[in-house]
Amino acid sequence: MATELIKGKPVADAMKLTNKAVAEALDGLPDYKMHCSVLAEEAIRSALEDYEKKKNS
Repeated sequence: MATELIKGKPVADAMKLTNKAVAEALDGLPDYKMHCSVLAEEAIRSALEDYEKKKNS
C-alpha cells in the first residue's frame, strides 16, 4: 500500500508519506498491526534518502 501511495509522485512528495496515511488507505489497522505501517514509512523514507544520495554523488 505504501508503494501505491507514492507511485508517480516526486521524491519530495513521497517523503511526506506517514504511517497514518498507510493505515487510513488500508481502511484502518488493528493496534497490533500498526507497526507494519510504521515499518513501511521508515523503509520508504530510507530508500528515498539512499536514492537522493546516489543521485547527487
